[in-house]
Amino acid sequence: MKTRYFLFSLWIAIPSIAFSQKTGIRNSYLNNRLPLMEKPYIELPIGSIKPKGWLLEMLERQKNGATGKMDELYPQVMGNRNGWLGGDGDQWERGPYWIDGLLPLAYILNDQQLKDKVQPWIESILGSQRKDGNFGPAKDYPDETGIQRDNAADWWPRMVVLKIMQQYYSATKDRRVINFFSSYFKYQLKELPGKPLDNWTFWAKYRAADNLQAVYWLYNITGEKFLLDLGHLLHQQSYDFVNMFLQSNKLSQFNSIHCVNLAQGLKEPLIYYQQNPDSMYYQAVKTGLADIRKYNGLPQGMFGGDEGLHGNNPTQGSELCSAVELMYSLEKMLEITGDVGFADHIERIAFNALPSQVSDDFMDKQYFQQANQVAVTRHTRNFYEDAHHEGTDVCYGTLSGYPCCFSNMHQGWPKFTQNLWYATADKGIAALLFSPSEVVATVGDGKYAVHITEETYYPVDDLIKFSVNFPDEKNREVEFPFHVRIPSWTNQPILSVNGKQIEVHKSGDIAVINRKWKSGDRVELKLPMEVETSRWFENSIAVERGPLVYGLEMEENWVKKEFTNNDKPQFGDHYYEVTSPTKWNYGILEFKKENINEHFEVIIDTNKQKSKFFWNKEYAPIKIRTKAKEILSWNLYNEMAGPLPFSVSKGAGNVEEISLIPYGCTTLRISEFPLVR
Repeated sequence: MKTRYFLFSLWIAIPSIAFSQKTGIRNSYLNNRLPLMEKPYIELPIGSIKPKGWLLEMLERQKNGATGKMDELYPQVMGNRNGWLGGDGDQWERGPYWIDGLLPLAYILNDQQLKDKVQPWIESILGSQRKDGNFGPAKDYPDETGIQRDNAADWWPRMVVLKIMQQYYSATKDRRVINFFSSYFKYQLKELPGKPLDNWTFWAKYRAADNLQAVYWLYNITGEKFLLDLGHLLHQQSYDFVNMFLQSNKLSQFNSIHCVNLAQGLKEPLIYYQQNPDSMYYQAVKTGLADIRKYNGLPQGMFGGDEGLHGNNPTQGSELCSAVELMYSLEKMLEITGDVGFADHIERIAFNALPSQVSDDFMDKQYFQQANQVAVTRHTRNFYEDAHHEGTDVCYGTLSGYPCCFSNMHQGWPKFTQNLWYATADKGIAALLFSPSEVVATVGDGKYAVHITEETYYPVDDLIKFSVNFPDEKNREVEFPFHVRIPSWTNQPILSVNGKQIEVHKSGDIAVINRKWKSGDRVELKLPMEVETSRWFENSIAVERGPLVYGLEMEENWVKKEFTNNDKPQFGDHYYEVTSPTKWNYGILEFKKENINEHFEVIIDTNKQKSKFFWNKEYAPIKIRTKAKEILSWNLYNEMAGPLPFSVSKGAGNVEEISLIPYGCTTLRISEFPLVR
């Protein structure tokens, strides 16, 4: 992966951006105060970015699906008994998980009904703060089936609440949040030496980065010096990911770490890097991500982790919580570093793993997905959690598998939307992730509001169009830099302004267009997408084109089944099984790299490409056809694709043509193919 360390080039190019930093305010947006290092990119207030096209459709489906209805679908936990609402019910993470996705969705869509669902949680949380600064549930209760109410004092779920309250302040500027945070962080500084992060459970120790980033956020607003002391303390008490990534071989060992702890915790070195800018912290994260890819990586951007880390066999599970949490970690690291590789990785997860693991109506989810997934059935597989979930781990359902993902899946698309655009430290605007959207932000000296519309069918098309307008300054020229990411996977990108091509930038770079802009200016970015292959488990290949991975097109027979009365308390009312009569045991014919374009034929349906929703087999807008042979020795094992034949093997069948579609459009698929002769 080609990555430009843009942060360092930014320091060199514009050293004057060290500015006063007494307030941390640059271009009307909050950057880091000294002594924290300056970030090249600054998150915009919630509501500044609006989705359009297919992305708006995804958020609308969330609104009309489970995200908007969790209080109805899961009243046992999300109802009035929830401890975060002052009740005697669930005291732990699941309620806050829901609000962590519901709140940004409500304010991005500017939907009053959703806001009304959020507000009681906000008021209850603010009202729960005690004189010592602590907040939230304060009493443990006896065990009750289906809810977690015996760890009221745990540091961990409060970290999720901190994320919620940050977003609430971003959307509303409610000053109560500032006093709330300051009081709680004083409490933490006092209590953590005697009751460290792992005092009640181990989760907070691994997930301390969510707490740490909130501490820095408040410091940038208030400048209270004790917050820097708390930052050091949180880092000292957190799990040592620097040592794990740079000194140990734990990423090559099965079950050495919980998969969601890894997805959430890997950002901790780079969050702390803002306070201690030693390159070791940056290098640790880069090395960690490379080793995750090497030992546990899967083509859709995730890693084998069915609760415990579990290697790179494409039939191992990958947890939905890991997907949305890894996206969030990468989003936070992107704004700190401007590292294009992080942006590429976010899109790989968002456009491949995420849509395939949630049903089209956003009502049901898979706890675990498999990169090679040929049967979604209630069956015990080779996952670490097999003994606990009665074979429901890959079934689509509400509480099937484990309920954490049903509670936590809601943050993926709203936070992706929130990170499409950033303010920049050099008084400009940046498009670092791509999807149809529009943004309003101040540029220059903060005097001018620019409105930029992004028109695109990306990621199923290679053309992105930006239209620049100044609603209140139609006849004025405003000078500011416009940063545009050039993904690492593209070759010979074309960037033009008002139809005139400008310097061709290399892949894995960030193009900065610094000029005087006026209403009506247009920027176009053409990102050629060529078929490529990458190597995975047993020397298999994944077929890729642009940000999309492709999987075997298979028929899908969905059958809804009801849980029996004995299972309902644990798993909900229903689940879906998905099976197929389609043959799947294909190896792709071996080919020479220089002949790749002759070996793979790309077919684009332009009507489906323009659809508001294309994330399923029926509406998949792109197909890739290639030659393959059936491998007769590769058979179903334990209702999974059996052991993957090593490439290159002999295919006993005749040469056939197979079709591949985007991974995010599949439910059943092979995405890691052996090569055959």
